[in-house]
Amino acid sequence: MSGKSSPPPAFPPSEGRQVLLVEDETRLREMLTRAIQEMGFAPTAVSQAESALRQLDARPFDIVVLDLNLPGMNGLEFLEQARARWPQTQAIILTGFGDLEAAKHAIRLDVVDFLTKPCSLGELEVALDRARNRRLQSTGTLPLRYADASHEELPDEEELDDQAPGEPTPSLEELEQRHILSVLEKNNGNRTATAAELGISLRKLYYRLGQYQKQGLLP
Repeated sequence: MSGKSSPPPAFPPSEGRQVLLVEDETRLREMLTRAIQEMGFAPTAVSQAESALRQLDARPFDIVVLDLNLPGMNGLEFLEQARARWPQTQAIILTGFGDLEAAKHAIRLDVVDFLTKPCSLGELEVALDRARNRRLQSTGTLPLRYADASHEELPDEEELDDQAPGEPTPSLEELEQRHILSVLEKNNGNRTATAAELGISLRKLYYRLGQYQKQGLLP
């Protein structure tokens, strides 16, 4: 009997890579379409939520990359419908628009990540890879032990409600940042305990803290 462990299960390289991009700004939509394709995914781009629903009706998508501030049906209304009808489709919010209610909706709708425009393409690629892994796990293609453990826990609604009246509304990215740093402080800087409480991998925590250090938020 061999002591070698079994290799991870094989799955088609193209599986989990169908991306629906919903962005109303033409130049940004075209740039993101090219970038997502270069990252090894297969993007379909539309400018409105109504068009995105028609695309989802026509064929399945693994991931939706979604702007919140859309003409007609807004991004959150679309996401409510998409999560109800296609629960295994993973969502990434990519937007320059964010408020307290949007953050609460993101928590309830279990988005994979939210990125504030302009975001780096590296951040988008990390989010897409995480979304793909969650998609494969949800369909049973990727067993739990091989899944990326980097799903981030967003602040809960009680934490968001603690915001003082009149205080400027933070972006979704700032809410995530605030939550991670507060958990790190709670654990007296212990990164292993912080990652465990957040439900993310140590590698992902170090990645985020490295970003905050560059922004001057950490010594």
